[in-house]
Amino acid sequence: MDILKTAVFAGSFDPITLGHVAIVRRATALADKVIVAVGNNSDKKYMFPIEERLLRVQKAFASMDSVECRAYDGLTIDLCRKCGAQILLRGVRSTLDFEYERQVAEVNRLLAPDIETVLLIADPSTATISSTMVRELLLHGKDVSNLIP
Repeated sequence: MDILKTAVFAGSFDPITLGHVAIVRRATALADKVIVAVGNNSDKKYMFPIEERLLRVQKAFASMDSVECRAYDGLTIDLCRKCGAQILLRGVRSTLDFEYERQVAEVNRLLAPDIETVLLIADPSTATISSTMVRELLLHGKDVSNLIP
């Protein structure tokens, strides 16, 4: 009997970028199902409301049958358990990202040793794209159509 592998790729996706899409595309080769989870943290100020962020994520992956999109509150590792995910997927653009993600992965391993964190290095063509940068450009009225799906 084959065990289906499920991966969770979580983020605020405020907004989703081509870098996020590239990571998820690569993740579909590692897992049978990839859940793109749009986080909602009541302590964080977002540019776009959760409903719009989720809708944008759903549109970005509408043609990918193995990708499921959902919103969530709480700890990502708890979502992984709830979904039966074996993999927590994270994208890394730089050494700063790596150090932060390494620390989070260590805590998650303590909380859920059965869930493996997998770090995917961003493709050089999308490594400079961040949601923070896209939001800043949007605030200044710049065209970001080449950075977001």
